Amino acid sequence: MALSTLVKISNVTNLSDARYCAGMGVDMLGFSMDADALDYVDPDRFAAIRGWVAGVQIVGETHSTDPVAIEQLVQTYQPDYLQVDDAAMLPYLASFDKPLILRVDLTTTNLAQLETIVRDGSATAEYVLLEGEKIQPFTVEQQDVLYKLAGKYPILLGTGVTAENVHDLLDELPVRGIALRGGNEEKPGDKEFGDLMDILEAIEED
Repeated sequence: MALSTLVKISNVTNLSDARYCAGMGVDMLGFSMDADALDYVDPDRFAAIRGWVAGVQIVGETHSTDPVAIEQLVQTYQPDYLQVDDAAMLPYLASFDKPLILRVDLTTTNLAQLETIVRDGSATAEYVLLEGEKIQPFTVEQQDVLYKLAGKYPILLGTGVTAENVHDLLDELPVRGIALRGGNEEKPGDKEFGDLMDILEAIEED
């Protein structure tokens, strides 16, 4: 199975998502390492899920800004990639010898700030992930800025992506890939994949 662009699945919480996405050929599966997060996956469950999937890169996701706490999380989870929210920590975190992803929340970052953060962050991070709380169409101004940034920097687009517009976005924006979110199971093994499945099937290559 192959997809037409690089895909990261963020906030994976269960084996159903992990196995489905790995089978569809996604590149990265992200798990929250923060104990206070709604999507937190404890180390034992993380290890169990990881043991069932192959061929994907595992991303440890954290919102922490405490370098010591992050170092402990990396030691516990041993992810392939480390994802953080604070660009200022990237030079220090580079010493962990893990490829880094910088997550930027577009709902709290204006376009002027975005350009600076992406430019500075990409000096250390392998990817800059742009996310937002709501899926909504980009304004012309936003799309112009995203086009300029994506042409220079390794951006993963994690907002505004739907099954209906994914091909247009990938045609119009030279991003490195997209990021989608996992979801919770009603009960183990009982999972509706919904939008996630629709988007992955839309970019599936024959």
